[in-house]
Amino acid sequence: HIRLLLDMYTSGKYSSRGPALIPRMKTKHRIYYITLFSVVLLGLIATGMFQFWPHSIESTADWTLDKRSVHDAPLIRLPVSSPIPERGDLSCRMHTCFDVYRCGYNPKNRIKVYIYPLQRFVDELGVPISSTGLSREYNDLLSAISDSDFYTDDVTRACLFIPSIDVLNQNSLRIRETAQALAMLPRWDKGMNHLLFNMLPGGPPDYNTALDVPRDRALLAGGGFSTWTYRQGYDVSIPVYSPLSADVDLPERQPGPRHYFILSSQTAIHREYRAELERLKEENGEALLLLDKCSNLSQGAASARKRCYKGQVYDYPQILQESSFCVVLRGARLGQAALSDVLQAGCVPVILADSYILPFSEVLDWKRASVVIPEEKLSEMYTILKSIPHRQVEEMQRQARWFWEAYFSSMKAIGLTTLQIINDRIYPYAARTYEQWNNPPVVKWSSVNSPLFLPLIPPRAPGFTAVVLTYDRVESLFRVITEISKVPSLAKLLVVWNNQNKSPPEETLWPKISVPLKVVRTKENKLSNRFFPYDEIETEAVLAIDDDIIMLTSDELQFGYEVWREFPDRLVGYPGRLHLWDHEMGKWKYESEWTNEVSMVLTGAAFYHKYFNYLYTYKMPGDIKNWVDAHMNCEDIAMNFLVANITGKAPIKVTPRKKFKCPECTAIDGLSLDQTHMVERSECINKFASVFGTMPLKVVEHRADPVLYKDDFPEKLKSFPNIGSL
Repeated sequence: HIRLLLDMYTSGKYSSRGPALIPRMKTKHRIYYITLFSVVLLGLIATGMFQFWPHSIESTADWTLDKRSVHDAPLIRLPVSSPIPERGDLSCRMHTCFDVYRCGYNPKNRIKVYIYPLQRFVDELGVPISSTGLSREYNDLLSAISDSDFYTDDVTRACLFIPSIDVLNQNSLRIRETAQALAMLPRWDKGMNHLLFNMLPGGPPDYNTALDVPRDRALLAGGGFSTWTYRQGYDVSIPVYSPLSADVDLPERQPGPRHYFILSSQTAIHREYRAELERLKEENGEALLLLDKCSNLSQGAASARKRCYKGQVYDYPQILQESSFCVVLRGARLGQAALSDVLQAGCVPVILADSYILPFSEVLDWKRASVVIPEEKLSEMYTILKSIPHRQVEEMQRQARWFWEAYFSSMKAIGLTTLQIINDRIYPYAARTYEQWNNPPVVKWSSVNSPLFLPLIPPRAPGFTAVVLTYDRVESLFRVITEISKVPSLAKLLVVWNNQNKSPPEETLWPKISVPLKVVRTKENKLSNRFFPYDEIETEAVLAIDDDIIMLTSDELQFGYEVWREFPDRLVGYPGRLHLWDHEMGKWKYESEWTNEVSMVLTGAAFYHKYFNYLYTYKMPGDIKNWVDAHMNCEDIAMNFLVANITGKAPIKVTPRKKFKCPECTAIDGLSLDQTHMVERSECINKFASVFGTMPLKVVEHRADPVLYKDDFPEKLKSFPNIGSL
């Protein structure tokens, strides 16, 4: 040690002023350790702040239960002084309380939805804000949304925000603390663009019809709205989910008469209503079955699936399938899970709940699936229901079941339907149509997509293709071709030669026209050949026309095409026909006489979208196509059934012309002049109605004429002067 000190002294590392400076490398080490200690200390402080001051930090984590359970979610303590949102603003509408600019434009016209990460909110004493935590139903709802095309995990791209706070059942909530938890959400911003789901609002004794939790401007998807609390065009009325939907499988039952006419199965209805139902039961006997809870069974899940009447036990909800109509009365709350059970059973709900906003009534036409009767008319219920025709009851049964399958059957269906309704508000030009919301997809296709309901899509090719079905009437065929060729919008002419025993005329004999003309020879003589989706048809519009329709002028045809362009999902034609119900015979009747009403236009001269050729050829229900080919009749009626069933709309008759008889054709030549042929057409209507399971044809008193038709105006100034006579 002495030797070392001497060396240091003699080398000048010590001076008379004391020890020299510490080497630079040692200084660097000291700074490094001090910095490391500071970083660790700051990290511990930040972690503590995250736990006790969560509203200052925004998480971008995915919402999922796969990565962590509810019990592993971060615990958030709510200070007593936490802010509370204002109560819901009843004046809110989409243009006042929703920022649509967050959604922006995107090619898919679809909103993006962000779900907040799971958190467990407790008060300062550690008591949770909810007695049940995250329910199975809300978990299913959030999972379905997170798996959908609406979901995004990027909070900056989100248009709509959904809290992971379960407010489905108000009975399980602490109102004040739940409101404080909502206000602490990072993007809350007074509830702007936030969506809450609630199915059981209110509580004793008042049972308000909307969630009592203060929620600022948030949208509410509620299961018990009344006309007093529902903000039309802003809130969404949703069904009260029935747990039986997940636990009980009720196979679809064919519509038709049931063992009971009216059934009441609710167990907690007001005594005055039950007394009135008892009186109706006495008056109408076995037609009405009045069930109640079973007093001899212990309370529990098993008893919830049983109903009793005078000691006889019935399985619930299976018994609902044994009645044509099922009563749905208001209880303590307007929204009742019984409505979902009734729809699942295919029983027509008879709803007696004044001021109740029916689920998804913004888009669903409940007149097609239910009967709504004022509560004061309960005593007249039996008479009202008896006045509904049997066929209409069957259609309502079918529609009720489809409503349940599409919109009520699961929390997924309820959640995605709600988001679709909001999506349609934000992108109205791409919104689903009335038909898409309300028409069951009777004809299901997968390989070909319908071009009819794509918004803002113009026709691929201008003009129309005329398809002329012919057998051997060459002279009238050539006259038809000549007249059609004068139509400005004609793009191509396709002749379907249906005679296998005779060749078509030589090429030099055909009329010389300015558009392409193609002749297709068929292998069999079938009327359905006119509706085959030929590759030669490149235009969207098709004019089906017979070889004896020589009376239509080019103006009439051009006007018909322009009407079709306005209504490309309709049959637009010239000869109008009607179907009538024959009360004496108890079946449908085909009517060819001139009337003020039409429900069909014959495809002997009619425009339609070529997509219906595909449906007719490959997706026609049942054996209709074979029936038509075997009877050599009714292919035009079958096409009317198909189009009306898909669109739910009536055809459009154009121009006043009513006479379409070929003057040169004899009764032998004219197939439609045969009396037997006319009788068969009535049989066809009844056959097709049976196969479709409904009568899709719509009766209208409507005709489309040019604006200046019959006006005292110079002919030169009219776009269609040669409309023709009757």
